[in-house]
Amino acid sequence: MRYKIVSIVGARPQFIKLAPIYREFRNYKDIDHIVLHTGQHYDFLMSEVFFKYFKLPKPDINLSVGSGAHHSQTGEMIKKIGSKLEKIKPTIVIIYGDTNTTLAGALASVKLRIPIAHIESGLRSYIKYMPEEINRVVSDRLSDLLFVPSKTAIVNLEKEGISNVINTPERFRDSVAPYVIECGDLMYDILKAVLRNIKSDEHIVLDKYGLRKGDYVLATVHRAENTDNMENLSNIFSALNEIGKEYNVVLPIHPRTIKILRKIDGEKSYTNIIIIPPVSYNEMLIMEKNSRLILTDSGGVQKEAFWLGIPCITVRDRTEWIETVKAGFNFLTGANREKIIETFNRVIRDFSPNLRLKNIYGSGNSAKTVARYIWKYLKYR
Repeated sequence: MRYKIVSIVGARPQFIKLAPIYREFRNYKDIDHIVLHTGQHYDFLMSEVFFKYFKLPKPDINLSVGSGAHHSQTGEMIKKIGSKLEKIKPTIVIIYGDTNTTLAGALASVKLRIPIAHIESGLRSYIKYMPEEINRVVSDRLSDLLFVPSKTAIVNLEKEGISNVINTPERFRDSVAPYVIECGDLMYDILKAVLRNIKSDEHIVLDKYGLRKGDYVLATVHRAENTDNMENLSNIFSALNEIGKEYNVVLPIHPRTIKILRKIDGEKSYTNIIIIPPVSYNEMLIMEKNSRLILTDSGGVQKEAFWLGIPCITVRDRTEWIETVKAGFNFLTGANREKIIETFNRVIRDFSPNLRLKNIYGSGNSAKTVARYIWKYLKYR
């Protein structure tokens, strides 16, 4: 019997998580893996370049939905995804993370009674109206296989009554969905693989942007809670500009961020920040690895900083990756200008993480676990 799996992706972090999963499923001869790209991220540097970099084939389907208000974008995705799934008739659908693509994929699939595997389940910020929180909570409630990256995620799901944790695929025979499976973090799979191959490129990338190892601060800002709040965005950039008086601050800018920034003070007001276009995945890792400190609102960058041993300031009030805070690698400041500057000065002066907590997101073999459990689930259904 042949099985059809559809991976639904649409944003940069999802392309990264897809890569090891796609490669792993190539080892299963009875599986046809179809990639459906919603087109949520359509800019070349946010989409196509990642497929090329990770040697992924061109998506089988591209819905070209593009940007828009959350409700209209999600609604358009549901309609188009549902139409494609009706024709494909997949055995199971895989959704990734917490974007509008994730939510749309879950809703379209459950309406068609297609089983759902959600990768990166169980994350919670407990900020009800945060778009990503809505997406992840609803997606978890609708999913059959919930692949979690950590024990904290298991606890979060148990609080919501999702408690069927299984540690062997044989449990598919004697219990019913939803199933919770701790698999580790897929992004760690990718990071370990890429780090093995980028050493020779490090000096090229640093020279390209005029940077020296340990002599700059790397920043990223893209979350809606910051970009859609002009006060937050202005506070963050003002803090970065102040830090930039003493340290080199480099910021690869997200297309949405530059658009909003131009509406307030304009990028020319922040002369102490080196603003550059979005960078490739390997360039970003090189820049993270060689930085003195990272300042971000990105969940992925928080984890990468943790794995690379670089101190990270997160300009949010809460984080889903609370383990990185407990380990002393990550510091929450919100979008408070004074707190960002004070925390920066303190961390630069006294960074002392708890190295005993470094192994909390698996060993870098998450894709193998995910593929094996999905394949067994299909066999036992």
